[in-house]
Amino acid sequence: MLSHLRISLSIIVVLFSVTSFSQSELIDSLQIELKKHPKKDTIRVNILNELGIQNYRNDSPKAIAYMEESLAISKQLKFNKGIARANYINGAIYVEQGDFNSAASYFDKAIQFYTSSNDLGGIERCNNALGVMYQYKGDFELSLKHFEKAMAISEKLGNSDKDLYLYNLGSLYSDLGEYDKARRYLNRALSINKKIHDSLGIMNCYNLIANLYYLQGSYLQALDFQNQSLDVALKIKDSIGVFQSYINMGNTYRQQNLSDKAIEFYNKALGIGKAAYNVKNVTALKNNIAGIYYDEGDYKRAIEIFKESIALSREIEDEINLAQALNGIGFAHIETKEYSKALNSFSEAKSYDLYANDLLDCHQGLADTYFARKEYDLALKYAQELADLSDRDNSLRHKKNAFSILSKIYEKTGRFKEALESHERFKVLNDSLFNEENIEKITQIEYEYKYKNQLEAAKFKEMALTETVNETTDNLEKSQRNLLYGIIIFLTVTVLLGGIIFFLRLRNVKEKTQNIITEQKLLRSQMTPHFIFNAMSVLQGIILNKEDTKAVSYLSKFSRLLRITLENSRDQLVSLKNELVAVENYIDLQNIEAKTPFVYSINIAENIDSEKVKIPPMLIQPFIENSIEHGFVNHEGDKIIEITISRKDNLLNCIITDNGVGVNTRKESVNRNKKSLSTAITTERIELLSKNTKNKGSISIEDRKKYGAQGTQVTMVIPYQAD
Repeated sequence: MLSHLRISLSIIVVLFSVTSFSQSELIDSLQIELKKHPKKDTIRVNILNELGIQNYRNDSPKAIAYMEESLAISKQLKFNKGIARANYINGAIYVEQGDFNSAASYFDKAIQFYTSSNDLGGIERCNNALGVMYQYKGDFELSLKHFEKAMAISEKLGNSDKDLYLYNLGSLYSDLGEYDKARRYLNRALSINKKIHDSLGIMNCYNLIANLYYLQGSYLQALDFQNQSLDVALKIKDSIGVFQSYINMGNTYRQQNLSDKAIEFYNKALGIGKAAYNVKNVTALKNNIAGIYYDEGDYKRAIEIFKESIALSREIEDEINLAQALNGIGFAHIETKEYSKALNSFSEAKSYDLYANDLLDCHQGLADTYFARKEYDLALKYAQELADLSDRDNSLRHKKNAFSILSKIYEKTGRFKEALESHERFKVLNDSLFNEENIEKITQIEYEYKYKNQLEAAKFKEMALTETVNETTDNLEKSQRNLLYGIIIFLTVTVLLGGIIFFLRLRNVKEKTQNIITEQKLLRSQMTPHFIFNAMSVLQGIILNKEDTKAVSYLSKFSRLLRITLENSRDQLVSLKNELVAVENYIDLQNIEAKTPFVYSINIAENIDSEKVKIPPMLIQPFIENSIEHGFVNHEGDKIIEITISRKDNLLNCIITDNGVGVNTRKESVNRNKKSLSTAITTERIELLSKNTKNKGSISIEDRKKYGAQGTQVTMVIPYQAD
């Protein structure tokens, strides 16, 4: 079970646009130059500042020492550009450490000196750095404002540093949940970084693209890009980059409930000594580790690690990770029945400016704690607020939890009607969440399976091409060089074209399959509210007429029918037997209110096993509903509905007849342009089913006058599957 907490990812936004390829060699070279130039002049200041830039991520104490010397010399020389640059680098160092107040102070000083020197480039860099800082703090509006200001200055100066802003905007839009826009920026940044061989930029792009896949549940692709980011970080010996990759890979494994693998990578991250300076990411890492122990029921260990995270977060005034840790330790204290401690933790977390999920977790924790303390009035207050907030933020999980808590509170306080209503809403939300999670899980498995096959196919083609190239190379001396080169080029082009065609077809099939699944889900979800609305209208009429006995009977049958309908709607296909049971229950429900009961019969051919034949749910019921609601208007005499089902090949032939007024008469009495919602939806479902099964289904609705009888005949040809 995943914990209540969000899993915190480690993402670094770009402060400097520098090429870190052979970074250690560059640092060695700068240190040699520093020793050669002991004179305290502007040249030494520039060398010190460059050393500060190269060390600010991986060795912040050394970087701070360089900046102290740089500032001392610059002030002595009244070298304003040197002072501005050193303050700017100090700001970047403290952003990495999560000390945002110190960072903001240094950036402000840097802007003052850049402004006095009329250095627009320096002001541009400071605005970019402030954009990074505010993104770290979670103030995305202010972050975007500074990024845009920096880009405006950059364009005015005619700079070509586009990869810096493309990456940072990609990171920002990822935090804002605009994933398509983020991916466009990041792909452009990655292309530029590869072109200019900027290893640090490439590593960061891989890392953030992996994060996009992670946030969308595509964990195989996320791990692929995380491994690529790790390879680059190891190659350039960037300890913070390695630290980030280990954390993010651990998060991806944790999201898949692979706790042992997650802990393995988290411990690797903690083992990187220089990462201790990156306090903000260390606190996020500790929250994740504590979350795993919480999931596994080791609440004592979880509390210990949450306390470590809380202490670190307070040091750097990191309210985001602090609030998450406070929520986490609060839930752990509930499990250990330390309710006063839990209450203190949740109350403090609530005092901060929380993200939506953290605020919802906080309200849930407060409601759970007060309920455990038997303080039902306060528990009710926070449970109701949780329900309202989860409705506002569209969080199905929190809304389900809210009604679960409300049901328990009402039961304990003797408000049994409200308890029943809350429990019913909880069950409906639980069913919806179950369906949503299953659909997402199946989609993820299908996507990852196809992605894996795609990689294996590409690898096989690459191996085949390599083998062909090797064979032709061995025979170069026996053949004409030009001919062999032509063959190699031909094979390469052929394989590339074949690969492109294969990938395009695979993507097309995936998109079609996903569209069909999604559309079927949407169409099924439209049927249930349509049916519930009609049933509620009938029940309202009974209640208004004060027919209490009939209302109780109707509500009992309606509840049973609703349960059957919800159970059927979980699956794309249900047995014909279950579908007909729902139809029978629906007609029985309608007969309660009918003055003249409907007489119905269901005839199934002997060659059909109704338990093994599978069809989409709620295909037949809408037409029974049409007959009852419209077919017998102003009809005198017996009301007869017959359902006859036969089979031919892989198709069911379902004929529904009634002896009502007939479809032609109904058309004359209503707007000709108005089409039945249920009929339209069912027609679309049959069309989608036909595409999916490649068996042609159809629906026809006829007036029985053409057969010398009275009423309407609906003929459905339904593609089916059999166990």
